Amino acid sequence: MMNDVTGLLALRVLRETGAEKLLDCRRQQPRVVLAFDHYSPAPTAAAATGHSMLRELARSRGCRLWDVGYGIMHQAAVEELVEPGWLVLGADSHTITYGALSVFSTGIGSTEAAYAAVTGRLWLRVPEPVYIELTGSLGEGVTGKDLALRLLGFFGGDGLLYRSVEFHGPGLARLGVSDRLTVSNMMVEAGAKTALFPFDGVAAEWYRATRGREPPPGAGELRVEPGPGEESVEINLGETVPMVAKPPAPYNVAPVEEVEGTEVDQVFIGSCTNGRLEDLEAAARILKGRRARARLIVTPASRRIYDMALRSGLLQVLHEAGAVITPPGCGACFGAHMGVAGEGEVVVSTSNRNFPGRMGPPSARVYLASPYTAAAAAATGRITDPRELLR
Repeated sequence: MMNDVTGLLALRVLRETGAEKLLDCRRQQPRVVLAFDHYSPAPTAAAATGHSMLRELARSRGCRLWDVGYGIMHQAAVEELVEPGWLVLGADSHTITYGALSVFSTGIGSTEAAYAAVTGRLWLRVPEPVYIELTGSLGEGVTGKDLALRLLGFFGGDGLLYRSVEFHGPGLARLGVSDRLTVSNMMVEAGAKTALFPFDGVAAEWYRATRGREPPPGAGELRVEPGPGEESVEINLGETVPMVAKPPAPYNVAPVEEVEGTEVDQVFIGSCTNGRLEDLEAAARILKGRRARARLIVTPASRRIYDMALRSGLLQVLHEAGAVITPPGCGACFGAHMGVAGEGEVVVSTSNRNFPGRMGPPSARVYLASPYTAAAAAATGRITDPRELLR
């Protein structure tokens, strides 16, 4: 899988090596997908030209294409493409997201993507596992994003380097797939190679509702069980509170209460981390009947989610609160368009990275948070514990 940034780099490799003529997506065993999500819709002539080049590649070689407006490739992939037990290589670090469905998915470079697309092969070292046992259940106003930030605070920026993070335990029965996708997505910020959940009853129910069919045979046999002496960490979900990642890194985390009152200029709700229907529902719970006091940008992660949010009235609630609703895609997360911050501005974002310059100038300060916390910041104009607005 490649997007409209990494796909162009891969295309350059294919042309420089002469391998483009070997690529035939219609005959090869691995599926090759191109997705336009970062520059979607194209904000510049150069981006539009790049899209045209990749469209021609897809047409001439028979590759699957998710064009402008289809959504973020990671969300589209879990909605309609990847299957439990697959190996998926994506020229984007957040390909790790699919581990929520027991998919061994990992990010690779554009040169590797070009090689894998042509040959159907790639060398990988089997990562050593670290097991995380989940117990208890998340409280009101607390989500998988808060859990992910809590884990990043525990492991740091490189504590999971080239490790396979594997979740198990009784708490899984009370952790939905939307939250699992968020957690898998963000484990790459601690260096993880992949982040796997078992394909249990919760995942099977989500699969049926999303795909409209039964999971593939054997999917339920994909379990996560630590062996004797293997490294394992226990996390009680009930001890998780609303969290934020303070600038300048996703692992610089703190409870919301430590930064409560920080004034906010802009709020972004979206991205492959938190642009799903459940995230928009959480934001709407906070914002219904309220008017945003900070600029609010909402970007559904896929066309399917946009459609469901439109039909359910969620977008109407967010619109009445003052939100700008954008087309599906990466949007402001990537920092290229549709919500770039200004010099020195403070942003609360549901995305996965807050490095200096990620969403605008290096002087902008980005706090990562859950949809509940982001919506609370929009409603009050400052960082606020969302549980105060749910009472």
